[in-house]
Amino acid sequence: MSIYNFELFVAWRYLRSKRRTAFISIITYLSIAGVTIGAAALVIVLSVMNGFEHEVRRRIINADAHLRIVQYHHTAFDGYLELAEQLKEVPHILGVSPFIEEKGLLVSPEGSDGIAVRGVIPEMVKTVTDVESIIIDGGIFHDEDKGLPGIIIGLYLADGLFIDEGDTVSIISPSGIFAGLTIPRMMKFRVDGIFETGLMDYDNLYCFISLKSAQRLYGLGDKASGVDIKIDDLYRADAVKEELIRMLGPYPYHPYTWFEMKPNLYNWMKIEKWMMFLVLSLIILVAAFNITSSLIMMVLEKKRDIGVLKSLGADSGTVKRIFAFEGLVVGLLGGTMGTMAGFIICFLQYKYHFIKLPGDVYIIDFFPILIKPLDFILVWAAAVVLSLFAGFYPALKASQLQPAEAIRYE
Repeated sequence: MSIYNFELFVAWRYLRSKRRTAFISIITYLSIAGVTIGAAALVIVLSVMNGFEHEVRRRIINADAHLRIVQYHHTAFDGYLELAEQLKEVPHILGVSPFIEEKGLLVSPEGSDGIAVRGVIPEMVKTVTDVESIIIDGGIFHDEDKGLPGIIIGLYLADGLFIDEGDTVSIISPSGIFAGLTIPRMMKFRVDGIFETGLMDYDNLYCFISLKSAQRLYGLGDKASGVDIKIDDLYRADAVKEELIRMLGPYPYHPYTWFEMKPNLYNWMKIEKWMMFLVLSLIILVAAFNITSSLIMMVLEKKRDIGVLKSLGADSGTVKRIFAFEGLVVGLLGGTMGTMAGFIICFLQYKYHFIKLPGDVYIIDFFPILIKPLDFILVWAAAVVLSLFAGFYPALKASQLQPAEAIRYE
């Protein structure tokens, strides 16, 4: 038997042996339970946070693009259709859609509200976003084939202004004021559809109209604000952006990735995830203190055994490793059981959605789950390392005992 096998054997026997003081056994079991609960809570919460992040990103991408090309200073430009055709030839690009994005005032018989107006070509926007999947009432507009031009608006905006499908609304553009006119531009629209992404920033702000209507409303002639792009892999956006810069040059066009278009939202979600990780790590930290306490009391209880081991030739390093291994074993047991329990709960929630959320409050009616193996590895490693460190001080105290004094203990 090698020296390390001997040390592990003794450590395991000490953990399993019946104690003269039952309180020590209770603390040891509580330490293992604490590490288990902490590890399980961590992997579950991280998986839920991953799920929410994925769900929010998916819903944003349904209404937005993977990349966007605009001119510097965000000025409208002509030749957008030629640019769109040029972009179609770039590898990994699946669809392109010119757009106009401006501010306006939406007016209904029940009131008015500030909005963001996005003008698109219906046939082309379908190749970039999944806009039809978020329409919950009516459908996407088809330019002006029914008299008034069509519009689709967000659910919260529609509820706030008591707007239903088929109603007539007006958009007032501030561009007339800036152009020095006494009366701003105004156009009437027929509400063809109402959409819901589940994201307040979108559903309470955005309206979609045709590109031609937006050009007339804002007096842009045959110009667009930019071109939206869909690629075959969302996470290839940075590489495609670099390719676009090489193709188009550094000026006058500037491409943005989906992350750069909403940096505050995505950064906030990442910060929130890791803040939850730090907070819940305190559970494992408390368990680590319990490990330290139980091992210190075990050192006192096994004082005579330590003296016997030393008198038989065991050095201080051997004794130190025995008690350090006890902390390691507690961490391995608790970390492994915790991550396994967390995985089982996450898998069941992912498959059966048995933990529900109020659908009228949240964007979905269940806790979303996205399992990332790296999170499980990090949590397991954190549990083991903290438990190992928790055993260092008791191990040091045990190694400093003198054999004669330890044997005389009883």
